[in-house]
Amino acid sequence: MTLTHPGAAAAASLADLDRAHLIHPHRPAGSGDSLVLVRGAGARVWDADGREYLDTAAGLALTNVGHGRAELAEAAAAQIRELEYYPTFWEFSNPRAIALAARLAGLAPGRLQKVFFTSGGSEGIETAARMARLHHHERGERGRTILLARRSGYHGVGYGSGSLTGFDEFHHGFTPMLPDVEHLTPPWPCRPELYGGEDPTDFCVRELEETIARHGPDRIAAMVAEPIMGVAGMVIPPDDYWPRIAEVLRRAGILLIADEVVCGFGRTGRWFACERYGIEPDILVTAKGITSGYVPLGAVLVTGDVAETLDLGPDGFPIGFTYTGHATACAVAMANLDIIEREGLVERAASLGARMLEGLAPLAGLPAVADVRGAGLMLAVELRRDTAAGAGIGANASRALRADHGMIVRAHESVLSVSPPLVVEDADADRIVEAFHDVIGRLDDGRVRR
Repeated sequence: MTLTHPGAAAAASLADLDRAHLIHPHRPAGSGDSLVLVRGAGARVWDADGREYLDTAAGLALTNVGHGRAELAEAAAAQIRELEYYPTFWEFSNPRAIALAARLAGLAPGRLQKVFFTSGGSEGIETAARMARLHHHERGERGRTILLARRSGYHGVGYGSGSLTGFDEFHHGFTPMLPDVEHLTPPWPCRPELYGGEDPTDFCVRELEETIARHGPDRIAAMVAEPIMGVAGMVIPPDDYWPRIAEVLRRAGILLIADEVVCGFGRTGRWFACERYGIEPDILVTAKGITSGYVPLGAVLVTGDVAETLDLGPDGFPIGFTYTGHATACAVAMANLDIIEREGLVERAASLGARMLEGLAPLAGLPAVADVRGAGLMLAVELRRDTAAGAGIGANASRALRADHGMIVRAHESVLSVSPPLVVEDADADRIVEAFHDVIGRLDDGRVRR
């Protein structure tokens, strides 16, 4: 495929301007020049120098239908020509927001029938947390203010969503965070040191029950959790974890907020990961794959029971963002869902993910590997951190995969995550597996032998 790129002089200018003016989230100090990407098609992207990369990360695990889909550009252009935007505050609405809300209600698990639109996942979690507290307040349970989350869970970077996020580095310099938030132990089967020899699910259920007893069930509003933990490294809970946790919450009248920002819209081989575990959340937050990242959009889905407590008479629901129900974003989302359905990408994620997991599984026998796991096209290889490189072992392997195999692979601490676009070709999926075998096979004391 021929690629037109800016040329060496223009690429250097872009790098200079980037260095001078752009703040990059989570960029390590002294990391060198940026990788400036200028074009994408399918599961591939190209940089300003014309080099091709296989995008095994789908950006931030969101480009479900792949890069460069003309259908989505056309959907946006058509809507912009008709009505680009009008607020959905008060009594105003638009056909695209109405159609998308109805479609999401039809796809969602359980009794989730009402939809509130946001611009992304962090806004969605902020909204869901406020909904949960408001729901209990309006039912006369004004003491229910505590929100439970989990260590190593990721829920965004707003004040509330960032407080719920369970990584210390996301709190650094921002304390105090939101009060009445408590983090519990995550279900991470390959980390037995977390459970003191106890079964992981037994430990987590007992910890939750003890937490409820300590605070009192009439003090806890909701538990916020990802069905599969994405940023932590595609952490997949034991099969009995979610049914047992959901039952404890239900008995105590505590709402379950499912954070499906990463794992929704086919990523796990189901429309929503909740379906894998047979759980029905009271509130479900999603974003990313709803438009495959072509425009910012998120959605918070709630049950009728929750929704009826959010209508505060003459004041209505007292939360709204400027771009809530943005007509162009909703039009792109509808076209994106059309592609996912038409091309059978939910089913493809299930079948291709199983094939890739089978190919990666033998890595578990290598000394450097602690775990290999996957659900659909959410896959991960967890490396052992008891080496000289420690938590940096993931970054070392990621750099080698990019330099030696032209692959963009996300690393968080010791975990290499694989979440390619759902349209990734079979040959490229096999290439990813082969590259992982090559690089991880050359790991020696946390570093990649050349």
